[in-house]
Amino acid sequence: MMKNDEQLLRHKINQETSKIHWSELQRFFASGLAISVAPELDLVEVALMFSMDNKHQVKQWLEQEKIGPVSDQQAREWLGNDAQGWTVVVKPWILVQHHVQDDQ
Repeated sequence: MMKNDEQLLRHKINQETSKIHWSELQRFFASGLAISVAPELDLVEVALMFSMDNKHQVKQWLEQEKIGPVSDQQAREWLGNDAQGWTVVVKPWILVQHHVQDDQ
């Protein structure tokens, strides 16, 4: 991918991020399509790597447990707290990044 194309894709992804209550994402979780992204990662960068099919980087994050399917425990906590998270769709996935301070 050309650097310009990557910048355009990064900008497009950034424009598509939004803050959503976890309760609105339950169907994605139930379908196994909700991916948790660790707070220390850049959500746009993660989405970019998914979009570019960068298997090496995604695998590294998975192995480091920086990303992964939203766990049942996370889902219960987020639902119980009516938590909001930053999200972006990278079909078929929805990437979710939750920050405790975001709920305040």
